[in-house]
Amino acid sequence: MLLNLFNELRAARVPVSLREWLDLLEALERHVVFADMDAFYYLARAILVKDERHFDKFDRAFAAYFNGLENLGEHLQALIPEDWLRKAFERSLTPEERAQIQTLGGLDKLIEAFKQRLAEQKERHAGGNKWIGTGGTSPFGSGGYHPEGIRVGDAGQRQGKAAKVWDQRDYKNLDDQVELGTRTMKMALRRLRKFARQGAAEELDIDGTIDHTARDAGLLNIQLRPERRNTVKLLLLFDIGGSMDAHVKTCEELFSACKTEFKHLEYYYFHNCVYESVWKNNLRRTSERTATYDLLHKYGADYKVVFVGDAAMSPYEITHPGGSVEHWNEEAGAVWMQRFKEKFRKVIWINPYPKETWHYTASTGLMRQLVDDRMYPLTLAGLEEGMRYLAK
Repeated sequence: MLLNLFNELRAARVPVSLREWLDLLEALERHVVFADMDAFYYLARAILVKDERHFDKFDRAFAAYFNGLENLGEHLQALIPEDWLRKAFERSLTPEERAQIQTLGGLDKLIEAFKQRLAEQKERHAGGNKWIGTGGTSPFGSGGYHPEGIRVGDAGQRQGKAAKVWDQRDYKNLDDQVELGTRTMKMALRRLRKFARQGAAEELDIDGTIDHTARDAGLLNIQLRPERRNTVKLLLLFDIGGSMDAHVKTCEELFSACKTEFKHLEYYYFHNCVYESVWKNNLRRTSERTATYDLLHKYGADYKVVFVGDAAMSPYEITHPGGSVEHWNEEAGAVWMQRFKEKFRKVIWINPYPKETWHYTASTGLMRQLVDDRMYPLTLAGLEEGMRYLAK
């Protein structure tokens, strides 16, 4: 039967391999979980899903499969004699529990009364001794006390006295369009990798050590090699201040992730649009600036350039000299953006605003044209798409 679950996952485009599927079956054979749907859900997700972006697809496939089983269960229930089910249930009760259920007229009366209350009740109820609610003494609800009740929901402290659990499980979907955290940013940035062994030989070379030791007739001959590092060079330019104040936390997370993933990382700040100078220290941005020409001359064309900003400004800040809101710029921002494109082979723009809002500001459209439409939203999908372009 679980083969159909595998087919549902593949149909939902969850990248599940046969090796992972066999691992799940082995875990079930070893009774890692048993007769617990929640435990099986988490076990299957832990083994089969290797990337958080696929949680939503997994949940939908999981629900589709088990909804089918529930329908099958209704069909099988019609085939099983009712007295068999009743006898099996009664065997699970202690003599005290049987006596308590009889106080309401038996199990049939208990379920019938529950359905009637559920149809009559129109609002939430807490406390009391009749309606379905929490914290009361009614035989229906959660968090209260009645020796022979039916628990509904999960509010309040359980008393362990319910004759039946009447719950519906809900699993929260995850979306690959949500804003990122530092960890998921690191995962997305790893698409931009080019490894090489450079620098001092400090890492133990196990294969080389075994080979040279064998050649020396068993005399230990330890071999070292340079550490394998990401050789991609990245130049980050952050828009700071003004409307970007609302995105400081997200930009900090992106900056932290980049510092972890890239050994060759350079960064600078600008406001709204890049002009003739940028800076590294915002506290001294009026006194300690770096000429933009120095960036263009200092860093090679092999650097990947990433602008991070909302591109929300007056269009004149891009198209006209003197358009800057902070100083008189001799040349328009578009001129400087064109120089970046001419010097560096790969230039992209990361925008923290959702993509569907970009058309509300004319300046965003202008900036998208300047970077040849290489503007990506600061989401998991957007960041990965941008890294995929830079890695080409």
